[in-house]
Amino acid sequence: MKNEHAHMTEVAAEAARIARSIGAEQLDAPNTPCGDWDVRGLVNHWVLYTSHGLEHRALRKDLPEELAGRDFTADADWAQQYAGQLDRAVTAWADPAVWEGEIDLGGSASAASEIAAMLIAETALHGWDVARAVGEEFRLSEEAAAHVLGIVDGMAALYRQYDGFADEVTVPASASVFEQALAHSGRDPQWTGA
Repeated sequence: MKNEHAHMTEVAAEAARIARSIGAEQLDAPNTPCGDWDVRGLVNHWVLYTSHGLEHRALRKDLPEELAGRDFTADADWAQQYAGQLDRAVTAWADPAVWEGEIDLGGSASAASEIAAMLIAETALHGWDVARAVGEEFRLSEEAAAHVLGIVDGMAALYRQYDGFADEVTVPASASVFEQALAHSGRDPQWTGA
């Protein structure tokens, strides 16, 4: 749990950094690596599941309905609020007991450690999506990137069954570990909005 929590902390800090880098005018940009979403829609999904969802899973609580339809970006200080919510979520996972047992996802339960891993990957992958859409780079240490790659590889087959991941993208042998994680999740590490 200790290493996983350290990776969660690093990924969350990088997500907060990217959020703070986004100008209000960039929220209306139409192009993201997630073709169905513009930047605002992608950011709202990212904020909901990687901060509120992360905390609520740790606390074994359902996400309130009002959060699901909320436009977090409507608040001028949304990025600061997101950073604060990420801090609360990461703190909730600091208790080793939270990593034990199962978490009910509304009809099916999964090991808490698996849910944490899924949310770490979600934070990193969508963090990259958001970063790339606004011309930023999502940066992780080699250790955290390797952790994300392991998570992606562990869940890729299941995610592809439900269209959560596109087909794997071929990358050169020189690709970084994080670029490999992106590619294995069906993202093109060379994507640009141009």
